Amino acid sequence: MQCAAFNDRPLVAGNSFRWTTFHGGSNPCELSCLALGHNFYYNFGHVLDGTSCSKEPGAVCVNGRCLKPGCDSILGSKQQEDACMVCGGHNTTCLHHKSVYQNRRMEAGGPFGYNEVAMIPAGATHIRVTDNSRNYLALQNGRSQFVINGNWKISVPGEYSVAGTKLLYRRSADTWESFEVPGPTQEDLHLMVLATERNSGIEYEYWLPPDQYALYHGRRSPLRQAHHTSSYLPRIQPTTSTTTTTTTTIRSPPNTTRSHWFLDLLKTPRQSLQHNHHQRPRQPITRLEREENHRNLLPQAPPGRHCGKCLRVKGRRERQRQYCQKDFVFRAKVLGKLYRGEETRYDVQIIHTYRNRYRLEHREFLWVQNVCDCPKLEEGKQYILMVRRHINYEHTLNRILMEEESYVVPYRPREDELLRPLERLCSNRGPKEPAELGV
Repeated sequence: MQCAAFNDRPLVAGNSFRWTTFHGGSNPCELSCLALGHNFYYNFGHVLDGTSCSKEPGAVCVNGRCLKPGCDSILGSKQQEDACMVCGGHNTTCLHHKSVYQNRRMEAGGPFGYNEVAMIPAGATHIRVTDNSRNYLALQNGRSQFVINGNWKISVPGEYSVAGTKLLYRRSADTWESFEVPGPTQEDLHLMVLATERNSGIEYEYWLPPDQYALYHGRRSPLRQAHHTSSYLPRIQPTTSTTTTTTTTIRSPPNTTRSHWFLDLLKTPRQSLQHNHHQRPRQPITRLEREENHRNLLPQAPPGRHCGKCLRVKGRRERQRQYCQKDFVFRAKVLGKLYRGEETRYDVQIIHTYRNRYRLEHREFLWVQNVCDCPKLEEGKQYILMVRRHINYEHTLNRILMEEESYVVPYRPREDELLRPLERLCSNRGPKEPAELGV
């Protein structure tokens, strides 16, 4: 439009031309115009102030100079957001977490399929993930739904909307691959890898506010446990259902039809895929580990079984009996719920402990051995819970278990008053370990 203003105006030796914008100039704020039907262009000076001059949003020309706004929205400002998303900050309001994922079982030749690398908490900023192998990075949102490279389908590199922010997915022609997310994320993200060869190490890093960092990466945080994997084994016969007992943190993908080239890529000898069935060595139990050993199935009731109505557990006698018998009595807020095979896992924040025989963290996983929502807990609400510690025969599983007959009621001040005097009624049952809440 600005070049068209000079149409038919005498320029050289009385000649006039019609003009169009020429984009090959060195300065985007110079008005360079190409003469239509000719092979030359002419510089008419500066473009009008306010003309866009860069792909970056907000960059405009002012007096012949291309000025970009800083994070303070001032043109020409050099202020930038730090890793904590603070304008002009110095990375003092958040903490950096960086790690490298190494899966020894992948290095030994399996398991091949989807493996969980890490859970990136909500509120994370400047997330960066890189991999230099023939494996494929994948990503699930907080509802365990695949966003990138899920369900055995490889996504196209580009920009994706994830957890309330943008994710830039890059992949080179050889083996390099990366995720970049500015954040802050509005929900947890599950970083995955679709393994097709031995693991060479996946680097990932992000920043968290101090309170979030302490919650997830404190001394005894559940995220400081060793990496666990889940095998989504490629099915050679799409009509045959294959189940593997593994240490897992995600659900199986739905049945999908995969191209022959991708099946050939993932085929491995059956014996190499079943090495993880061997019994683990007996290990001493020192605390409540957030282990998740169970079948890697979608939450469906077995054939011939129906959930029916949940058992209602209430009353003064039941309250007093379970208060004295159960390993834990506490008030907690439900932060999230996930189905894991034929079990349900609740993420709860411990608000107050009335009685606990073993150490508790401020945040714990609570397991229920059904997918019927019995007892029923709603996210965001607080409950009084009477639950027990569960250790399996092989001593590889040590967790907090909520049974269908557990005493579970919504929290209210009246319930708190009824629980306070119950401790003295349990005193004749022998000494118990002092109650404590992890810091």
